[in-house]
Amino acid sequence: MSCDKHDRFRFAALQSEPGIELQKKYGLDFNDIQSFILIDGNRFYRKTTAALKVGWYLGFPYNIFYPLILVPPFIRNIIYNIIAKYRYKWFGKKEACRIPTPDERAKFL
Repeated sequence: MSCDKHDRFRFAALQSEPGIELQKKYGLDFNDIQSFILIDGNRFYRKTTAALKVGWYLGFPYNIFYPLILVPPFIRNIIYNIIAKYRYKWFGKKEACRIPTPDERAKFL
């Protein structure tokens, strides 16, 4: 079951052809693949700002952290970078990726 009830989001790996094209279009450094980017209309957001905006669009309970948008990004992103650095140690890493369902595959560019 998808959290994206309104089918708003599409995904692209940053190093994929569509990902690189979108990064070029928005003037982003496509060699920096260590980030999460949300493109919303003609604007783009990175790291915690992108994550908080996604949560906002997904609605409850994902939007409960949106008030953190008031914290300056340089502070929020310190925590983001720590989580990104240690995520596999804390949450583990799978040896193989699962195969997406047809509905999930349709969400990728």
